[in-house]
Amino acid sequence: MNDGYSKTLQDIASSEPTPGGGSVAAMALAHGHALAVMVSRLTLSREKWIDGHEAARVVIALSEEGMSDSMAMADADAESFDMVMQAYRMPRNNDDEIALRKTAIRMATIGAAKSPLSIARASQALLDSTLELAKFGNSNALTDLAASAELARASYIIASMNVRINLDSIDGDVSDVISTELSSIGDAVDGSYAEISAIIKERLGW
Repeated sequence: MNDGYSKTLQDIASSEPTPGGGSVAAMALAHGHALAVMVSRLTLSREKWIDGHEAARVVIALSEEGMSDSMAMADADAESFDMVMQAYRMPRNNDDEIALRKTAIRMATIGAAKSPLSIARASQALLDSTLELAKFGNSNALTDLAASAELARASYIIASMNVRINLDSIDGDVSDVISTELSSIGDAVDGSYAEISAIIKERLGW
């Protein structure tokens, strides 16, 4: 592990509110993508796993970009929370300032809910993409693929909590739309995760 990795961990461990849980969810997702790419490459490296080659190519196409996208989402999540904090620090010395501050807080909070929603959405995409790889990929790397699925699911769970905590401060149609999408993503994540886990356990004889 290099110094940059250690620095990131120290930043998370600091008393500053960012990077926080949402950023960690995105970083967990990045690791899930990385493991999925590794399993895909190990599948492509042998003709023995030719039935999984196409699935491996699909995963690589998504997850190579997914790694960088996930790290960008980690930064975006921290920035969205910083925007909320900035809005709360706005002056409120008169009615105009109070109204402006209230609007800024609402808009920033909506952004802070949408940011982890994007992470949750991407977590579902990773799980969906690895289903065929679980069926036909290199059996010697199935525990790594299982780890990828665990990380994607954990990323969703953490991200969903960050969505919900922000929704508590938002009312109206925006809250309903975000909540509905999050619920749909959660159902899809649960279904894909359960199917991948069952396939891997069956192939391993566990």
